[in-house]
Amino acid sequence: MPETPDVYTHGHADSVLRSHRNRTAANSAAYLLPHLRPGLSLLDVGSGPGTITADLARLVAPGPVVGIEPVEDPLAEARATGAGIPTLRFEVADVYRLDPAAGRYDVVHAHQVLQHLTDPVAALRAMGSVLADGGVVAVRDADYAAMTWFPADERLDAWLATYRAVARSNGAEPDAGRRLYAWARRAGFAEVTASASVWCYATPEERQWWGGAWAERITGSRVAEQAVERGIADRGDLAEMAAGWQAWASDPDGWFALLHGEVLARRPS
Repeated sequence: MPETPDVYTHGHADSVLRSHRNRTAANSAAYLLPHLRPGLSLLDVGSGPGTITADLARLVAPGPVVGIEPVEDPLAEARATGAGIPTLRFEVADVYRLDPAAGRYDVVHAHQVLQHLTDPVAALRAMGSVLADGGVVAVRDADYAAMTWFPADERLDAWLATYRAVARSNGAEPDAGRRLYAWARRAGFAEVTASASVWCYATPEERQWWGGAWAERITGSRVAEQAVERGIADRGDLAEMAAGWQAWASDPDGWFALLHGEVLARRPS
């Protein structure tokens, strides 16, 4: 267990969950999909509103799938998302306290989770502890320092610096993507395969969705509250960042790329 309790930097405001609802197995777990087949059991750590989890459950059915969150907040929506999939359930559980005696899984998956933890190596060890023989841990995380966009805007530079400062004030690592391979090796996995992929937003619809979500999130989510509480930014600063996002979203040349690190870490057969 980490010495400092984990804090979910984003919180569960609708502006956060709205972006999470866009995530699917195809756009967020493509590196894992070739390794799935019907009948596998799967644990989804940090399942959020359940869109990825439900997709994965359909792919491994009739295998059982469990989605977990450390708090109840997002699970009502996740259960609604997964309604009609009899092999899928959601429950509150702590990634650091996974119990091998309660069951083992062929796949343990976590998307955008390790970046929010104070001890990601301990979490990976716990995820490995509930793997079945020959199973795989699959994790994917963004790398904030590697995000890039056009056109340049000092307000977006300030947004990035503010977000990274807030995350680090929680004892978390916003630039997790580049560290996943090292963390998995430190967690004791003998066979680790690393890869990377990007989300890219460039169409008018994509810009309005991504820019609009962040304009709202940087002023009306836990990120904003923590930035103000800790003296990282004031409300005027945050409003300027939101205006930068809105300007980017409206720019016909606007382009944004978000790099992710990925690893598949196998438990030896």
